[in-house]
Amino acid sequence: MTENVFIDRDTNQSYETAKDLVNAYIERFGKGVSAVTGTEVRFEPLDADGFTRVKRGSATVGINVMSQADALIFVARIMKTPATRTEECYRRLLELNYTATSEAAFAVEKSTDTICLRAQRTISGLDYDEFEEMLSTIATVADEWDDPLIREFS
Repeated sequence: MTENVFIDRDTNQSYETAKDLVNAYIERFGKGVSAVTGTEVRFEPLDADGFTRVKRGSATVGINVMSQADALIFVARIMKTPATRTEECYRRLLELNYTATSEAAFAVEKSTDTICLRAQRTISGLDYDEFEEMLSTIATVADEWDDPLIREFS
């Protein structure tokens, strides 16, 4: 991928890297949460590897910028894959993918055998409203379903 300039379409500010753009969105998101809660909220910026976490409700959402792939990935870990009733659990997750996850989807992280909720989008052309919607969706869906899934399958 060739180097791009990333532009925040709301402010017309340009950023040299995708990480800079996403960091600006993370900061703006924190300010929005602060305005709603009346308490100052700051989220950590992306680390050197392009990763940070944001806590919303009972869900912790990982935000990962993969600049070389022009990808923004949101991941909320839900639970370990159950040792029993695994097929029933997978079926339930597929049903939820169809009816309850919006642009997110449940998946299994192979390396940790963990059920996650994830969403992915290209960074090119990403605006703040899309960033906020994806983050809010992942956080809301994970917060809604983590406890019921853990109760049902753990």
